[in-house]
Amino acid sequence: MTPDAILSLPSMPPGNPSYPPGPYRFLDREYFIVVYESDEAAIRRLVPEPLAPDGSGQVFYEWIDMPDSSGFGSYRESGVVIPCLLGDEPVNYTAMMFLNDEPPISAGREIWGFPKRWGEPSLSVCTDTLTGTLDYSGHRVAMGTMAYKHENLIQDPATRNEGLKKTQVNLKLIPCVTGKPCVAQLVAYNLTDIDVKFHFGGPARLHLVPHVNAPVADLPVRRVVGGHHFKADLTLPYGRIVHDYLASDAGASS
Repeated sequence: MTPDAILSLPSMPPGNPSYPPGPYRFLDREYFIVVYESDEAAIRRLVPEPLAPDGSGQVFYEWIDMPDSSGFGSYRESGVVIPCLLGDEPVNYTAMMFLNDEPPISAGREIWGFPKRWGEPSLSVCTDTLTGTLDYSGHRVAMGTMAYKHENLIQDPATRNEGLKKTQVNLKLIPCVTGKPCVAQLVAYNLTDIDVKFHFGGPARLHLVPHVNAPVADLPVRRVVGGHHFKADLTLPYGRIVHDYLASDAGASS
């Protein structure tokens, strides 16, 4: 295998790459998000500087069903997102994610630094209730419910895509073979080619169970604000580095 051939590979393993080159297109990507208030000290412990919590005390617990994802197939994921500030810009920081498909776990960690681990999420409509669950190692660690399609939140079709345009930020950590850090960055990306097909709100509930390897309950539920349920087509492009912890001037962004 020549050096040029090696450098043209999209991913490992070289004989059967885990994922193809991006960007990656998602069709009928369905979201269920429970917005809740949590403990501000617990939020602060999970947010890496120079990010800062946005002061709302809110956390987003989400389930996403991805039935048609280029390069990744069909899978579901569940996890925790924290609204933050990067300087003066409102962003969403992904704190932890659990999903049931190897290619997006590998690509998510290696390209964008998504904090992905294997888990077993589910998302379904149970008669009149939208229901999301997350199991880890055979045990239930999260359950969310929402009244099905109670309030249509698309009042102005011209603004229906705005929520998904918000900058997303991850902490990307990759060790060197020496055991020392090789990559330590805050990376950002923005979804593109967004087409939201519906967006409903309604009352919701969330139950989190403490678990050492799926610590979603480390951000305890103090008060549920409400639920969001929407579906969209979108593209996940490559991202950009917004902070490099290994740079000689750690305060610089690139």
